[in-house]
Amino acid sequence: MKITHLGHAAVLVEVADRRILIDPGNFSTQWHHVRDLDAVLVTHQHPDHLDPEHAPQLLKANCDALVYVEPQVLTAVELPWAEPLAADTTIELGSVRISAVGGLHAVIHRDIPQIGNVGLVISAEGEPTFFHPGDSLATVPAGVDVLAMPAYGPWAAMKETVDFVRAVGAPSGFPIHDGLLSERGFQLVFGRVNQMTSTTLSDLRSHKPWTPG
Repeated sequence: MKITHLGHAAVLVEVADRRILIDPGNFSTQWHHVRDLDAVLVTHQHPDHLDPEHAPQLLKANCDALVYVEPQVLTAVELPWAEPLAADTTIELGSVRISAVGGLHAVIHRDIPQIGNVGLVISAEGEPTFFHPGDSLATVPAGVDVLAMPAYGPWAAMKETVDFVRAVGAPSGFPIHDGLLSERGFQLVFGRVNQMTSTTLSDLRSHKPWTPG
C-alpha cells in the first residue's frame, strides 16, 4: 500500500494494483492532475471534500474510473456516471474491498441540519487496512491499521479527536482535514495525538507517496 495525502481531505490510496482517490475537495489543488485512477470516492457533499468546480474535470480526465459517492452527493453536485455508496454497503474493485460505514456527518451546531457522511474502510488481502472517516468520529471499525485522522473541523474538539484515535487503535496514521489549521495549530494537534495515543502519526504534507510501516 502507498498513500499520498493531496491536501486537506484528499487522499490517494494505491493498493493491490488499484489507484483510488478519496475526497477531491476545494481546499487543495494537488489532486487536479491525478490520472490513471480506478476509482473516485466521496464521503459527503461539502465542497472541501468534493470540489463542484474542478471534480467534473478530474472525472472527464479519468473516464474509466468508477465513481462512488455518499448518496446525498448525487442531488448536490452533478457528476457523470456516479453511483451511490450508502452506509453498511461494500463494493469490490478487483481484490480491493471498500466498506462504507457510519451514515451521518458530525454535528456542527444544533441549528445546522445533519447531512450524510460515510467513512471508508479499504482492505485487500496481505495489505494494511485503511480508514478515512470523512467528517465523523462516531464510527470505529475493527482491524484498522492506518488511520486518516481529521486534525480539525468546526465539528470536533481535541478531546474528541484523541478519544477517537484511541478507540480506533490503528498502529499508524496521518493527519487530514488540516486546511483550517496554522502551522502552530497543526503541530499542537500532531504532538498531542502522538503523545496521548498508541497511534504513531506521520506528517504527509509533502504530498509524497508514503508506505505504512
